[in-house]
Amino acid sequence: MLYRGMVRIARREGGVRIFAVQRHGPGPADATERRARIDALADIAIRIYAPLPGSSLAFLLRRLRVAVPQWRDELAAAIQRARERLAYARVDGVDWYWPTGTQPSGPEPDGRVRLLSPFDPVVWDRARFELLWGWVYRFEAYTPPSRRKLGYYALPVLWRDRVTGWSNLSVQDGRLEADFGWAGSAPRDRTFKRELDEELQRVRTFLATPDDRPGR
Repeated sequence: MLYRGMVRIARREGGVRIFAVQRHGPGPADATERRARIDALADIAIRIYAPLPGSSLAFLLRRLRVAVPQWRDELAAAIQRARERLAYARVDGVDWYWPTGTQPSGPEPDGRVRLLSPFDPVVWDRARFELLWGWVYRFEAYTPPSRRKLGYYALPVLWRDRVTGWSNLSVQDGRLEADFGWAGSAPRDRTFKRELDEELQRVRTFLATPDDRPGR
């Protein structure tokens, strides 16, 4: 009923979801206006995640059935319209799509190192992740420990325009511990090490753990 838009999560009590009846406002009766609204919603999602390979574009827009279950039967046509209006290129046999009038690569990357959430827009699409960076990322928190390859809660490490590896963070005796794995070899640039230290310090500040860097 939740995924069909019949109920909504009203609150939680002790971690248990409490549902209430979902009351939708009146939708557009005119088919043209309805298509325009679906396309506008699709474009919001596409701007967040683009550039998208064709299979990921279809998967993303099909997920809108959770947001607008009352329009779920019209999403196949919305996917086709998106393919027709978006900018497009075929690279190494893969069809890529992004909003018309924008650059698929986005702005120039800055020099900061960032530890990304497994659910970050850069990471969320595992198929695109592998196409862009050439290695397989998996979220393994629900994987039995004996079968984990990256770790319980591996955070992809983004530096400039590359995801170079992953990190598992923990707090031991009140101090931040960081274990790293690399897709290939670890970056040797001194700038990388400095920026990685700064990113870990931002984590310490968020967790209110001591700064244990030398000289601090």
